[in-house]
Amino acid sequence: MSALLEFKAKNVGKALEKASAELKIPKEKIKYEVLSYGSSGVFGLSGTKKAKIRVKLPQVSPDKEPPADTAEFHTEASPAHDASNRSEATDAMVIDGENGGVNKKSEGQTLYSFPDDAAEIGRLVLQRIVDTITADAEISVEENAERLSFNVNGGNAGILIGKRGQTLDAIQTIIEKVVNKRNQNRIRVQVDIEGYLETHKENLENMALRLAEKSKKIGKPISLGQMNAYDRRIVHMALKDFPEVQTRSRGEGRLRKLVIFPQKRNYPKK
Repeated sequence: MSALLEFKAKNVGKALEKASAELKIPKEKIKYEVLSYGSSGVFGLSGTKKAKIRVKLPQVSPDKEPPADTAEFHTEASPAHDASNRSEATDAMVIDGENGGVNKKSEGQTLYSFPDDAAEIGRLVLQRIVDTITADAEISVEENAERLSFNVNGGNAGILIGKRGQTLDAIQTIIEKVVNKRNQNRIRVQVDIEGYLETHKENLENMALRLAEKSKKIGKPISLGQMNAYDRRIVHMALKDFPEVQTRSRGEGRLRKLVIFPQKRNYPKK
């Protein structure tokens, strides 16, 4: 009976190369079955899974000793062990394509189990992202009918927020995609760091009112530059009841420009 060995690596090709090198058998002569094609997970941050193949070793005649290089990988059938024992023994042997060793399945692997709860999935991935950037940060979750809110406290808030909130915006985009990947109904997601969003909102509203007054006074449009959708919405809402101006978004992509236009004045005809 032929022995079965499992090899794993970043992808199937690497796993096959590993098997060829370890067993001293040309790749084209290896008989194998793909058990997993692997996955890079969420931006390489969570859910990473290696590719895995199962190789069937050629039978070795009783009168021939196995080559020295492959002796440690050869599993010979023994009458004292039934089929289930043999299956367990060979199934437990896994070749790690990166570490280059034979390990138990529970060793040398980073396994991730994702819960079904969207809030918990988002929290786990967000915690992993934050931990790669700063230390001692804790995450709390608030859930209501409108949205799912993740609040980060502690750590280096400045680095997590980034220039003009760009790092925070990128983190939120990742978490939103993770949370909604398994949900048919889209869930609104908000990631906040040390109350930054509320302070940022107040500053934007004050700036919008100030520039609206200026636009009305000089009679010319004023551009606020490139802004993400969240910031544009804040400005639109802040000026929706300002009668002398109107706001419009211009450009393409996520960072479109927002422009404040003064309303045209109707002068009496002479």
